[in-house]
Amino acid sequence: MPDSGTILYVCTTCRREGDDPEGPRAGARLHDELAARAEGLRVEPVECLSVCKRPCTVAVASPGRWTYVYGDLDPAEAAGLILDGLRAYDATADGIVPWRERPKAFRSGVIARIPPFPPLPEAAE
Repeated sequence: MPDSGTILYVCTTCRREGDDPEGPRAGARLHDELAARAEGLRVEPVECLSVCKRPCTVAVASPGRWTYVYGDLDPAEAAGLILDGLRAYDATADGIVPWRERPKAFRSGVIARIPPFPPLPEAAE
């Protein structure tokens, strides 16, 4: 995936039912898998996205595009689906992927859609 300015934030504190209390949490496992597979994509671990009732959770953001938060992701199977969804996201000008073109996990797991931030004023020279 070419560098498009897209950032994938992955909640590393997400815990799923059945996680070994002594082992890495589901969110941390998902982050590790995504970081290993995401060529040209910035994958950032975050300590909490405050969506604890819908683990595992990620957020995708890019300048000038809508930001999305997705949850209910399976850490063992979601990495490929997430990367497919991000390819579709990167192919848009505004971040809005037509519903039918989204991976199933993105259709059912969407938690929030946040409008693009307004552009920052140019720094005075």
